[in-house]
Amino acid sequence: MTRLVPGQATDAASLPAPFFPLDPDLVVSGTPTTRFVDLDETSHRTVGVWEHTPGVSTDVEADEVFVVLAGDATLTFDGEDAPAPLTLAPGVIVRLSEGMRTTWTVRETLRKVYISP
Repeated sequence: MTRLVPGQATDAASLPAPFFPLDPDLVVSGTPTTRFVDLDETSHRTVGVWEHTPGVSTDVEADEVFVVLAGDATLTFDGEDAPAPLTLAPGVIVRLSEGMRTTWTVRETLRKVYISP
């Protein structure tokens, strides 16, 4: 579903979407919830907004570039030759590759705009 209209602005900070609990197997600590809204999709890419409330969770990533809009978090990577941990704050841009194993330590609700091929 396309929610972005050419020539119109969309406020990524106030898009409505319900929160849902994470799979318990992904939660390391706390009771984090997430939500997302896909804003624009083509056969080649998806653009959306994603949030993660405070807590710690793990994930296996898809190919993605994201820009942090709000929040405070640390993103760590698992595995041999893993990149150094990243501090996530407004304005930070990150590129993830499919299959990366990550741990998200969110101190203040994290909101990002993502683009995935």
